[in-house]
Amino acid sequence: MSTRVQTLSPWLAALWWGSLSTLGALVVPMLFANLPTLAMAGAMAAKLFAAQTWLSTGCGVLLLLIHRPGAAPAGSGAGRTLLVFVMLGVLLALLSEFAVAPRIISRENLRLWHGVGSAMFALQWLCAGLTFWNLTRKAG
Repeated sequence: MSTRVQTLSPWLAALWWGSLSTLGALVVPMLFANLPTLAMAGAMAAKLFAAQTWLSTGCGVLLLLIHRPGAAPAGSGAGRTLLVFVMLGVLLALLSEFAVAPRIISRENLRLWHGVGSAMFALQWLCAGLTFWNLTRKAG
């Protein structure tokens, strides 16, 4: 794998983690604080979370391709731990979108599924953050 492609990895992880951070800590709270109704805020939040799923998946797939076994030079870094964080983060994003979000949208046991979705978002944020940290820490 070329050094140029390897250099892309921290940027992908930063985009993934930063977008999750911005959406969860700033954008969605602002929707609920400023839109006229909770229903409007919830509908817009659902659209933004769906877009975030595809951004997370794209970043994760690219990271997996760059760091797949045999693609990186020996001793080049994060290894198996990185792959676990990336795969878990992408899995959480997809499960949130296709298993949890439909239940929240249909208002099925809203308190439970909103809690599950929030926990999965937080875990995905943690996976993205650990991926970013793994790719940017100094070797040694």
